[in-house]
Amino acid sequence: MGEPILELHGITCEVSPGQCLFEDVSFAVNEGDIVVLQGKSGSGKTTLLKCMAFLVLHKGKILYRGRTPQAHGRDKSTRESEGDGLSPFPTISIPTFRTRVLYVPQRPSLLPGTPRDFLYSVSQLKSHQASYTVIDEDSENDELSDVFERAIEVAGKWGVHAILWEREWSNLSGGEAQRIVLATALSLDTAEVLLLDEPTSALDPQSSAMVEEFLIQSVKSKERNLKALIWITHSEEQAKRVGTRFFNFSNGRCEEDISLA
Repeated sequence: MGEPILELHGITCEVSPGQCLFEDVSFAVNEGDIVVLQGKSGSGKTTLLKCMAFLVLHKGKILYRGRTPQAHGRDKSTRESEGDGLSPFPTISIPTFRTRVLYVPQRPSLLPGTPRDFLYSVSQLKSHQASYTVIDEDSENDELSDVFERAIEVAGKWGVHAILWEREWSNLSGGEAQRIVLATALSLDTAEVLLLDEPTSALDPQSSAMVEEFLIQSVKSKERNLKALIWITHSEEQAKRVGTRFFNFSNGRCEEDISLA
């Protein structure tokens, strides 16, 4: 087995000083993993995904392919002078990290603007590269057009008409919004890990089955950059259908259940 894509080391999140929602969460995510997170509402599953996306303050360490995400991290492993010698300094900027490990919220209808606006904003994150990278405006526009076409194509397979991308999020049904935000995530060829917060909770069984199968096959496909999923679900049946590894939240702990693997 090669280097893990994502590593969590002792992740702890406090709801108030001295009161932990969960503590010491540690595991590695490898290529091909579909990690299912389960537990009661309020146990910390969504908060853990937000910690992994650096949207919530936390203690502990997260590594992406051996590199530490930092606000002013470097997008290439470099060596910097420290005292009289040289030492490794492997980091990645958080904006770039978020294009590699992408958080997909459960309620995208809370977002402002239209799905097309959102797709444009997310696509812009791909340009957060090292300062020496020069991006041509024409090529950037072409790339955005390609991303948008891929997103429309994926969403279309799930019954989402192209005109819905021009509507305000607040005017979309829960199912439409979920399918659009998933299609957006899948259209970004930089994403290696998707953090999925109940991605099919607003879908009917037929649509849910189509989305499940597409996500599973995307992880398996050698033609896609997507390598792994971390998936929250309250459905035992769905967990068994999609999961390859299983973690349960209970009493402030998150532990792997190897009996289900």
